[in-house]
Amino acid sequence: MIVATTRGELDSARDKLEGAVGVVLTMGALHDGHIALIRAARERSAQVLVTIFVNPLQFGPNEDFDRYPRTLDRDLAICAANGVDVVFAPDRAQMYPDGEPAVRVDPGPLGEILEGASRPGFFHGVLTVVLKLFHLTRPRLAFFGEKDYQQLALVRRMVRDTDLPVEIVGVPTVREPDGLALSSRNRYLSPAERQAALALSRALRAGAAAGRDGASAVLAAARAALPDPDYLALTAPDLGPPPPRHGSARLLVAARIGTTRLIDNAPVEL
Repeated sequence: MIVATTRGELDSARDKLEGAVGVVLTMGALHDGHIALIRAARERSAQVLVTIFVNPLQFGPNEDFDRYPRTLDRDLAICAANGVDVVFAPDRAQMYPDGEPAVRVDPGPLGEILEGASRPGFFHGVLTVVLKLFHLTRPRLAFFGEKDYQQLALVRRMVRDTDLPVEIVGVPTVREPDGLALSSRNRYLSPAERQAALALSRALRAGAAAGRDGASAVLAAARAALPDPDYLALTAPDLGPPPPRHGSARLLVAARIGTTRLIDNAPVEL
């Protein structure tokens, strides 16, 4: 496995790869959810490239950038054990050599709802770094987890609207046996908070089970299981309005558990 920390090292490593390259973009602190992405990339790509970069552009002034877990040695061991060919682990100066970029990707209206409404500017930072990493890594396929569903939808929209030659592949959310969606931020939770966090997945299951009774029933059932969320919304799979009567939808939720903010989502059939 090649580990590159500079753009020059990445170019040299990238030029040695043959066949379709699949990329997994991460902020490190890898867990089984990331391993599922790597395995999906391994199945569909001749070569797998993983990036590890904690992107400052997507953290607000009162968020957890400074304490976000950084476990590079462990992450590299996980990548090596799962057949990754190249890891690109740049520092801030490599990604933003001129300081924070004056030009950023505008996510459009879908980037201003849900997470975008709760975290202003968040998706500007996400899409800017994703676009930069796509240019630097030049993948044929890119793998994103459905746990960050709004991010997945917006990356797909950016690729479509800007004609990037990248296929975006969604990978189902990986959960603990009790239903909690895997997240690097789960390590912030105390044992009591870890139990309280199960309310998110319970709300999603309750909402999905009420799908046959319509959109209002879905939201009512979910709110009964999680009465004070940051947001709880039912949308179409592309984040537009849900179908008026029958069809596929997505139920998305965010809630603060102690000082930790968690998100989750699930498909719903109306």
